[in-house]
Amino acid sequence: MSEALFDFPECPPIPKRRRAMGGHQSSRAETTTWLTPRFVLDALGEFDLDPCGAPNWPTAQRHIILPEDGLAAPWSGRVWLNPPYGNEAAVWLEKLAEHGRGLALIFARTETQWFVSEVWEKATAVLFLHGRIRFHRADGSVPDSTSGAPSCLVAYSIEDADVLRSCSLAGTCVSL
Repeated sequence: MSEALFDFPECPPIPKRRRAMGGHQSSRAETTTWLTPRFVLDALGEFDLDPCGAPNWPTAQRHIILPEDGLAAPWSGRVWLNPPYGNEAAVWLEKLAEHGRGLALIFARTETQWFVSEVWEKATAVLFLHGRIRFHRADGSVPDSTSGAPSCLVAYSIEDADVLRSCSLAGTCVSL
């Protein structure tokens, strides 16, 4: 049987996407900084370190802010990580997995190789958030639109997995 079972219309070419510069950064012209909303941070407890920090946006007791390199700096305590997004996220998640204590906020790109290697194979739990997050701009204002994809929180310790299971954020938690 050689005839096609489905008729698929010709699809237009996929436009090239601008790559995000960071979880708290984007390549959009209007801003390069996207900050985690307070309600997310408040639901997760206190953190000792944010290696991808932003000025005037408290997320942890210690912040590493550009131009300091958060990947090269030593990490200690409970880490909050809103890393650069895209394939670049893999190296940040790898470092958090090696550190072994903290939470990461990333896009729920379960189909990517880095999600498989750094989340499915190394994390202790994932909270898939219901809906999409409205990240804040550098000045604290909130845009009208949400982020470009669903987000999830990834735990890299038993303690942080417990936090995800018991926090007030709407979502579905999967233990790994």
